[in-house]
Amino acid sequence: MAKLRLNKLLAQAGLTSRRGAEQLLREGRVAVNGVVTRAPGAVVDPDTDRVTVDGQPLPAAEPLEYYLLHKPRGYVSTRRDPRGRPVVTALVPSRARLYPVGRLDADAEGVLILTNDGALAHRLLHPRYGVPRVYEAEVAGCVTPAALGRWRQGVVLDDGPAVPRAVELLRTGRAASVLRLTFTEGRKREVKRYCAALGHPVRRLRRVAFGPVRLGALPPGAARPLTPREVRALRAATGAG
Repeated sequence: MAKLRLNKLLAQAGLTSRRGAEQLLREGRVAVNGVVTRAPGAVVDPDTDRVTVDGQPLPAAEPLEYYLLHKPRGYVSTRRDPRGRPVVTALVPSRARLYPVGRLDADAEGVLILTNDGALAHRLLHPRYGVPRVYEAEVAGCVTPAALGRWRQGVVLDDGPAVPRAVELLRTGRAASVLRLTFTEGRKREVKRYCAALGHPVRRLRRVAFGPVRLGALPPGAARPLTPREVRALRAATGAG
């Protein structure tokens, strides 16, 4: 087998994403041939080097799997929750160690991709690649068509400027309105913070697309494997080919 960067090897073993592997390394939990190694770019030979995490050898590499989940409200986007809340991985019919690509808040719903392909997950989440996330947000108050220019202009949040790629008004009323917003950075609670900054707190949030993968008619709580075409499209969206 060809030599690999250490963080990529950890991700391929299904332990975590590439970003999570770098955290393991920073914490000094990874050793190569008995020597703690903190450099994510260290190159190892899986055939001859003994890599351990917390003293345990890496599991055999799993076949790569990719799932689309219609995350329902009330579930948290993680494999385990110390507070005992239901987790999204319990909804996916796979024995592989799958990890959600990014997060949706517990009270949000919609498209969530889960995979053990840490390299692809890392690229999908990296702001450099600008993979669009499309949300439908029900917000408090009346948003008029005349106000859309302000919505498209962007606002400054506590972690910097936020500008959506697209904003579309789907429905409006005196008490609530529904907008479709497209963002590309995936910052924490970005859609909720954006809407609140414009004076329209989010009442309900649903992600309807992540890059080329769309929710379609998949019901809440259901999951399905991504098609080979969808996986290729995700790779193409990050320039991975």
